[in-house]
Amino acid sequence: MTSHAGARVSKNIILIISTITAFILPFLVASVNVALPVMGRQFSMEAVVMSWVSTSYFLAIAMVQVPFGRLSDIFGRKKLFIIGLVITTLASFLGSFANSVPMLIVSRVFQGFGSGMTFNNSIAILSSVFSREERGKALGISQSGTYLGLSLGPLIGGVMTEHLGWQSIFLLSGILGIFLIILVFQGIKAEWREAEGEKFDIAGSIAYFIAIALFMYGFSSLPTITGIILFAAGVLGMVFFVWWEVRAPSPVFDLSLFRRNRVFLLSNIAALITYISTFAVNFLLSLHLQYINGLTPSEAGMVLIASSVLMTIFTLLSGFISQKFEPRLVATAGMALNCAGLIMLIFLGTATPLWYIIIALCVYGTAIGLFVSPNTNIIMGSVESKVLGVASGTLGTMRTAGMMLSMGITMILFSLYIGGAEITPVYYPEFLSSVKVGFIIFAALCFGGVVAQLAARSHKK
Repeated sequence: MTSHAGARVSKNIILIISTITAFILPFLVASVNVALPVMGRQFSMEAVVMSWVSTSYFLAIAMVQVPFGRLSDIFGRKKLFIIGLVITTLASFLGSFANSVPMLIVSRVFQGFGSGMTFNNSIAILSSVFSREERGKALGISQSGTYLGLSLGPLIGGVMTEHLGWQSIFLLSGILGIFLIILVFQGIKAEWREAEGEKFDIAGSIAYFIAIALFMYGFSSLPTITGIILFAAGVLGMVFFVWWEVRAPSPVFDLSLFRRNRVFLLSNIAALITYISTFAVNFLLSLHLQYINGLTPSEAGMVLIASSVLMTIFTLLSGFISQKFEPRLVATAGMALNCAGLIMLIFLGTATPLWYIIIALCVYGTAIGLFVSPNTNIIMGSVESKVLGVASGTLGTMRTAGMMLSMGITMILFSLYIGGAEITPVYYPEFLSSVKVGFIIFAALCFGGVVAQLAARSHKK
């Protein structure tokens, strides 16, 4: 079946499944972030190792999104969506039984593999079913699920960690995965594969897989010698991947999308910068609230919920707003407001009152809510239907790479300021210095994102 199958499937069911999917993945991230200090104490993790519990998840996602985006266009988006759900669900149950750091990180890697396939196809299927006129509102509703997951993640994760143990977070994720698998089998009978019959570039996919892994892992290991070598190998690998894809008869990633499509290029750059400058915010503030402000995991979750609630509300609203006003301008306004929130966070210290942190979180949350839906709408609306999977995979890679680079910058700063030590009162001044420098870097990057999104203007009528 092709994209015409979309006419025979309920748009509402697709929207519900897409929204639930969008909820589960960030819930996994936000709830685990709140539980990290408890995990760190149980396994006596160093600060850098503790960061890898989050980072390994995003590394795995980044490795699969582009190749599996292409696979879904050829073999079927629903099929790859279900496979991804099964992998994520099984990995979640594995994580609930983890009794060592390696086992925990392995479960996070497989959660990442499955999540990359699932979230990719969720957006691609939604974009296949809804017309350009309806897509903004549909994406707004769906992606509000993302920030509902971020909203409830710290709260539910904090409460569950305190009363049931951090393992219960993984167990809940597995149960939600089973529910979603049943819903997909019963609710979606159609399939979408607009590139059916085209060849899959296995060599290019392997090159991408290896290059992105070396690049991301190397970056996160800087400034060590090993990190420098792996990062350089990753850069060379990406150069080889580009060289190969330009010559491949059926590339896994059509690079002409960047060459001939200015809107696609600049909007993806804006998305990349946004996630680099914002993803580590909740991670750093979760640690700050628990180590510096002395809050419990559930109390920290209650504070962090401020930004996520506003993200949920404004992601939903911005989908409707971008139907009335030019999406580019709505997304640019969100980026500019995000700069203001990051600048506020530069001034965190031992005496910073909670109300100041909450206000900064509210500014940041509103900003991200205004940016995400219009930016996604711009990107998915700028390409042909036969490459929606690749476009979704590209945006997903920008998102995941941004998150990964954001955590990578954080880990580099931890390495430079704290070294291999645990975060104890002795190292609080060094921890605060690393946080301050991190927010300075993120604010500067965010300004570049404002420029990129503003410039992403189509010259077509």
